[in-house]
Amino acid sequence: MAILEAAFFGLWANRTLAICLVAWLVAQTLKVAHSYLAEGRLNFRRFVGAGGMPSAHSALVTSLATAVGLQEGWNAPVTALAVVFALIVMYDAAGVRYAAGRQAAVLNRIVDELSRSGRVREERLKELLGHTPVEVVIGALLGITIALWLGSR
Repeated sequence: MAILEAAFFGLWANRTLAICLVAWLVAQTLKVAHSYLAEGRLNFRRFVGAGGMPSAHSALVTSLATAVGLQEGWNAPVTALAVVFALIVMYDAAGVRYAAGRQAAVLNRIVDELSRSGRVREERLKELLGHTPVEVVIGALLGITIALWLGSR
């Protein structure tokens, strides 16, 4: 029990983890604000949903890589690991998941056409799965900025 307690409280005292959570929280909050400006209404689903501006995935992993680099040194193997992890996550967000979202949009149009003819039951797929390259870059810059700001304190 003491090991679990130490792990739990140790995580809450982990400055790097705190920086990552702040970066994620800021990015998700900015998604709600961006959605409000674009749509003219508050959509709190954007706070927990994937996709959108800025990429919270990118903010989270770049804040991790930056915080680890600041703490452990830029030539440390763990920093390299964090950077590679960040690059993979951002590639996936802008590549694979974005393409899957575009395919979902096409499939939804097909389902719409078929459901109008009465030949298929309408079941919509989630289209906002990934990020555009701009959303990824803005999220990455946000994560780096937050980690530099909080990591230098």
